Amino acid sequence: MRSTRRETPEVTSECGSDATALTPPEVGNECKRRLSYPATLISILLSIPTFQTIQSQNPKIIDKIKSMLTDASTYILQATKNKLFIRSVKILIPNTWKTNSSYGRPKTESFDKADVIIADPFLQGDDPYTLQYGGCGEKGKYIHLTPNFLLNDRLLRIYGPRGRIFVHEWAHLRWGVFDEYNHDQPYYLSGQRKVEATRWLIQKKAVEYSMFCQRGGSAFDSKDVSINTGLYEEGCLFYPNIEQSVKESIMFAQGLDPFCDKDSHNSEAPNQQNKLCNQQSTWEVIMKSPDMTSTTPLTNTNIPPPVISFLQYRARVVTLVLDISGSMGGYNRISRMYQASEVYIMQIIETGAYLGIVVFSSGAEIKSELVKITDTIQREQLKTLLPKVATGGTNICSGVHSGFEVNKKLDGATYGTEIVLLTDGEDSGISSCFPEVEASGAVIHTIALGPSADKALEQLATMTGGLKLYASDSVDANGLIDAFSGIVSSTGDVTQQSVQVESTTLRVQSSQCLDGTVSIDNTLGNDTFFLVTWDALIPNILLSDPTGKKYVNVQFASDQFSKSARLTIPGTAEIGAWVYSLCNTHSAEQVLGITVNSRAADGKEPPIVAEAYMNADSASYPSPLIVYAIVTKGLSPVLGASVTAVIEAQDGKTTTLDLLDNGAGADILKNDGIYSKYFMSYTGNGRYNLRVRVGSNSDKSKLAAPKNRALYMAGFVVNGTIESNPPRPKPSIDNLNLGNFSRTVSGGAFVVSNVPSGPLPDLYKPNKITDLSAVIQGTQVILKWTATGDDLDQGNATRYDLRMSLSSQELVNNFVNATAVNISYITPKPAGSHEMFTFKPENITISNGTIIYFALIAFDEINHSSDISNLARAVLFLPPPPKPKPAPTPTSKPNSAVSGKMSTIFVFISSLITVMVAIFV
Repeated sequence: MRSTRRETPEVTSECGSDATALTPPEVGNECKRRLSYPATLISILLSIPTFQTIQSQNPKIIDKIKSMLTDASTYILQATKNKLFIRSVKILIPNTWKTNSSYGRPKTESFDKADVIIADPFLQGDDPYTLQYGGCGEKGKYIHLTPNFLLNDRLLRIYGPRGRIFVHEWAHLRWGVFDEYNHDQPYYLSGQRKVEATRWLIQKKAVEYSMFCQRGGSAFDSKDVSINTGLYEEGCLFYPNIEQSVKESIMFAQGLDPFCDKDSHNSEAPNQQNKLCNQQSTWEVIMKSPDMTSTTPLTNTNIPPPVISFLQYRARVVTLVLDISGSMGGYNRISRMYQASEVYIMQIIETGAYLGIVVFSSGAEIKSELVKITDTIQREQLKTLLPKVATGGTNICSGVHSGFEVNKKLDGATYGTEIVLLTDGEDSGISSCFPEVEASGAVIHTIALGPSADKALEQLATMTGGLKLYASDSVDANGLIDAFSGIVSSTGDVTQQSVQVESTTLRVQSSQCLDGTVSIDNTLGNDTFFLVTWDALIPNILLSDPTGKKYVNVQFASDQFSKSARLTIPGTAEIGAWVYSLCNTHSAEQVLGITVNSRAADGKEPPIVAEAYMNADSASYPSPLIVYAIVTKGLSPVLGASVTAVIEAQDGKTTTLDLLDNGAGADILKNDGIYSKYFMSYTGNGRYNLRVRVGSNSDKSKLAAPKNRALYMAGFVVNGTIESNPPRPKPSIDNLNLGNFSRTVSGGAFVVSNVPSGPLPDLYKPNKITDLSAVIQGTQVILKWTATGDDLDQGNATRYDLRMSLSSQELVNNFVNATAVNISYITPKPAGSHEMFTFKPENITISNGTIIYFALIAFDEINHSSDISNLARAVLFLPPPPKPKPAPTPTSKPNSAVSGKMSTIFVFISSLITVMVAIFV
C-alpha cells in the first residue's frame, strides 16, 4: 500500500542566479534559499523477482538515470524559459542490492513518497506514465519508468530522448497538465471541416504527417474514410516526418520542444488538456503554479548538473510507544489497544523487522529493547509485554524520547526508523520535543484514540512524513485494528506486506448471528488469519473453507483480556469463499466483529492492493474534500471494482459513499483504477476517520493498462518512405479478469474545523458535467452525459440548461446568449447515472459537414448553477454515393522489377493540402 503523498516543508532561499532549483532543504549551502522544492526522489523497486532475475543489480541503470536527469535539467530550464532546473536527486537503492559505503541511510524517504518509481511493468510494455488523480493544475502521485525503458536504446526511436520524456512526465506530476494527444480519438473533423490529428496546434505551421491505413493485413486507400463519421477507419496511424520545422509542444510528442502557449493552442482538439483545463494551453496552466509565479528567469544559464545522492534501505526498525495514562482505563481503551497491538505484533509486522515496546504515562518505561522477528517465538514473547493497566498522567515527549533511545540500539542512529505513537490524552508540553523529532530523521506514525487526544499530535506525523490515524471510542467499528493494520513496510515490496481482506462489525441481538463470506483470491493465501472480536462474551464460531472443512471455537486461540480469538491457517489458505457465522451466546446484545488478513501466495506475483486517502489532511468548512481509493495489481489499475468509503466523525456518526471511476464528478479520468467522490457531510469539528472497502463478486473486475501513457510513435516518414516501429506490446497476461476478491484499508485521519452548530445551509452547487457528447443521426441530435448531483457529485440536480451554437467560442464566452434547447421535460437522474436526450434542431439547416457545438449547465433546487460543461461537437457527414464497379480487366503478372507489397499512403501537411502517393515497400 502507498500512503498519502507527503512533501517536505518548503523553505525560502536566495540564489545569486535568481533561478529556482528543484532541491530538498538539506542540499546545497552555496546560497540562501528563497524558494525550494522537494528533490526528485527516485525509488528503484526490485521487489518483483522477474525484475531481480533479469536485471539483478545492474549499474547501467544508475548511469542511465544520471544521463536522463542531466539532460532533463537542461531541458527543463529551456522549457520553463530559464526559470527552473534540477539541483539534486536522491536515488533510493533496494536492500536486495549489495551495500556500498557511499550509500547513505534514508531518513523519511521511502517508496511511498517517491516522485519516480522504477519497476518492471506487470501488464504490458515500457510506456512511461504519470499517475494523476487531481484536476487541472494539481500535482500527481508518481512517475513510473521501467528498467527496459532506461536500458534499451532502441526505445528512443519510439518515445524520444529520455530527458525530454522525463520533462513530459514531470509536467504531469508537478504542474498538473495533461496530454495534447488522445489514444482513443487520434483524429477529428475540425471546424474547417477537415480531418485533423488530435494535437495542440492548428495554425499556419503544424507538424508534417503522413497517414497509413491497413485493414486485414493489407493496405487500403486512405481516402476511404468511414461512411458514418467522415473520419479515418480504426487502425489508421499518423506518421510524423522525421525532420520537423515545428518546435512545440512536448505535451503532444516528447521529441518536440517546449510547451504550447495561448497563441498556438488548439482549443478544439478532443484531448484531456482541453477537457480538464477548460481549453487552456499547457503553458497557461504551468505559469500559474507556485514554481513559476515565485521565480524570475535565470540570467546565467550555465547550470551545474544535478547532485545525485544514493540512499539504501536498511532493516526495518519499529518501536511501539503506547499510552497507559489513567484516561486509557475508560471506554475499554486499554484492552482495545492491547487487542490491536497484539494483531500488529502477531500478524502485521514483517518477518525480519526489529520491534521494540515503550509505554508512557507521567514518565516512560522501556518494556522491550529491539527484537528481530524471525518466527512466532519472538512474536509471542513481545505480546506478553503489552500493557494491561492504565494509570498516571500523560507525557507524550517522554514516550517519544524513549522510543528514539530504543531505535538507536541497532546501529546508533534513528535515521529511517519508525515510531508508532498511540495516545488518548492531552499534553501541553508536546511542542517541547519538536526539535528532537525534526532532527531525528525518524518517521512517527500517530494514532489518536478518542476525542480528547492532543490536537498537536498530528504535527509529529507531519514533521516526519508519518501516517495520521484515528480511532473513535465506538465499539461498533474495528477502527483501532484497522489503523494498526495499515502501518506496513514502505519499501514497496507488497508481496511481504499483510493485506487486510475483511474488517466488519455488527451489533448482534442475543441468539442472533453475524454471517458473511470472505473471498481469498489467488493472489493471497500465505500467513492467513481470522480474528473474531466481541465486547462481552465469546460467540459461537463456525468457519468453513471452500472445501467444506470447518473450524469452531476450539481451533481458535482466545484471549479474554483482549476479547478476541485468532485462527491462523497453516500453509497457503484455500482459494475461494470462506463462510463464517458468529452467533451471540450472551443474554444481551453485543458487538461482534471479524478481521481477516493474508499475505501474497507467491513472491513472483503481486497481490491486489488498495490504498485510500483524502486529498488534504484538513478542511475548513465549507470547503469540500475528495475521497480517493486506488486499486492496483503490480502498479496496473484494477477496473470494475465496487468501492465504498465509510467516514466516521469524532461524534461517532458515519457517512457512506460509493466511490466511482467513471470520469465524472470528483473523478477526472474514467477507467484509471482511481475511484473517488466528494465529501462534505460534516457533522461537527474535530477528527474524522476514513475506511474503504473494495470488492468484486463477478467477472466485471479486470486489469488494464495505465492512463496518461507517453505517446508511442508508430514510426516516421524518412525521405518520403514510411519506417515503422514495432507495434505497441500486447498485455502479457491472457486472462485480465480478476474474479472475486475483497479488501479493506484505512485511509487515515483528517481534521475539520469551523463547522457551525445547528442545521447547515445548502452551499454546494452541482458539479460540472465533463463528458457531454453529441451525435447527429439523420435530422436528429443525440446527446449523452453522466448526471451530476444536487451537491457536487451527490444527489439529484433539479434541471438542466442546454445551449447550442455553430461557434464554439460563443458557448465558451457567451453561454446565456447561445441558442437554448428545450430540455425542461428531462428530470435529472441521480448523480453518476447515464443521461440521454434526443431532439431535432430548429432554425439550423443541417447539411453535409455541419458542425454544431453543445454545452450544458445543471441547477439545484435553490438555483445554484454548475460550471459550463465540456463542449460537445456533433458533425453531420453524408456518405457519397457508391462507386460504380469497374469493368473487369485482364490479369497479368506483376512487373518483376517491382517486389514487395504496395502500401497506399495518404500524405497531408496539416490542414493545407492533401495528396495521394504510392510507395512500394
